[in-house]
Amino acid sequence: MSNPFNDNIQPVALTVSQLNRQARSLLESHFDFVWVEGEISNFAIPSSGHWYFSLKDGNAQVRCAMFRGRNQRLRFTPGNGDHVRLRCRVSLYEGRGEFQLIVEHMEQAGAGALQAAFERLKAKLLAEGLFAPERKKPLPESVSHLGVITSPTGAAIHDILTVLKRRCPAIEISILPVAVQGEGAAGKIAEAIERANRWQAEGKIDLDALIVGRGGGSQEDLWAFNEEVVARAIAASDLPIVSAVGHEVDFSIADMAADHRAPTPSAAAEMLSPDQREQLQRLQKLEADLVRLIRRKLADAQTRLDHLRARLKHPGAQLREQSQRLDELEQRLILAQKNLLAKQQGELALLQSRLHANSPLPRIRALQGELNNLQQRMESAIQAKLQDAGNRLSHLAGMLDSLSPLGTLARGYAIVTDTDGKVITDAASVEVGSRLQTRLASGHLNVIVEATEPEG
Repeated sequence: MSNPFNDNIQPVALTVSQLNRQARSLLESHFDFVWVEGEISNFAIPSSGHWYFSLKDGNAQVRCAMFRGRNQRLRFTPGNGDHVRLRCRVSLYEGRGEFQLIVEHMEQAGAGALQAAFERLKAKLLAEGLFAPERKKPLPESVSHLGVITSPTGAAIHDILTVLKRRCPAIEISILPVAVQGEGAAGKIAEAIERANRWQAEGKIDLDALIVGRGGGSQEDLWAFNEEVVARAIAASDLPIVSAVGHEVDFSIADMAADHRAPTPSAAAEMLSPDQREQLQRLQKLEADLVRLIRRKLADAQTRLDHLRARLKHPGAQLREQSQRLDELEQRLILAQKNLLAKQQGELALLQSRLHANSPLPRIRALQGELNNLQQRMESAIQAKLQDAGNRLSHLAGMLDSLSPLGTLARGYAIVTDTDGKVITDAASVEVGSRLQTRLASGHLNVIVEATEPEG
């Protein structure tokens, strides 16, 4: 068994590069994008155009890097002492083993209150189901008339018109001009959305969809599209709405409420317009496919026509052939009828013989004789039973008559009872003057005892 504490076993050592690489991988895999707020110091812009600085608070600091592709999108250049909010990835600079933040977005710290308001409104509308996918309307398959709600002088309308002119100049454009930033801009945007829908319902205009948006800017510049009134106007729209606010990294409440979001106004125009060059190429391909199909159908039809022409016979020859065929079928039909009739006659004769052999008449006659015999025997037995029963009844009647008290009374006897109905059998039990009742064979007698003569 090996000794884990054996000094001869040397642990595997990492190089510094390997250690830093693993540390960097661990940091980047365990942290999503985070927001960090602090004060800028040691700000530097080398010839590469990248920004390098430290972000600090009262107790700590961290190195930061914002590469040129990201910092060029900002509308301000920060400096030392500026208080900012960063959206960044947590990483490590392998060359020096320095913990650092890779900045994707920067905004002035004053925007923190706006971000908090943004999150509160987002949570409220999300809870109401205003962003639910089932509320989203699909984009029309084809667009002939497009409404655009934006500033008439901004870059957004210029980009939209340029794209539409290039891709599909046949699309009609109706611009509903509004202010897209500043006081009251949100209300104006909501009113324009409601007005477009009202005109559509009244038949004053025939729009297929709406683009609502503007070009890029700071969070403050884009704030009109984060107002509740705009979100509710978008959600209530019967017309499909594509939101195109700012740049690709910008994401507004309007984007969440809209049926579809485009990263830029140009992208919104591309989303709603077919590329006429692509359409032309598609039509040319369809035309070529159609020509090939027609030619193949014509060739198939010609081949079939040639085949039928080769099989085609003179009507007279066909009639003669069909007439001969008809005669042949007639003879076959007559022969088949004869054969069938003979077969059925044979089967009929066989069935008649089997029916005669299995006739029930002899059996019926035999059973009828047995029935007559049984009936005679039954009648004789009934007469004998009746005679025996009559004789027995007469005998029993005689016995009953001999035993009946009425028979005794008929021979001159009487039954004497007192007033209580008690039968008197002893003269000594009766007192002189007692009233008694005497029952005869016919009638009753009421008597008074004048004297008693007991046996003795």
